Amino acid sequence: MTTFSVSAVVLLGILLVVFIRNKQMKIGFAILAALFGFFLAKTSAATPIQSFLDQLATTLNNLTK
Repeated sequence: MTTFSVSAVVLLGILLVVFIRNKQMKIGFAILAALFGFFLAKTSAATPIQSFLDQLATTLNNLTK
């Protein structure tokens, strides 16, 4: 099983931010964004992020009722 360190996720995140800020989001960068999400899901940050997104979705759902 291959494991990726947090530093790989940080590097991909930094590259993604740079490409988005420079308005150069092309197919290669979209693949980079997908890889960033894939690697991020394998870190310990995945659970808090998922919890935050669940709370955000619940809040938005309650606002529309």
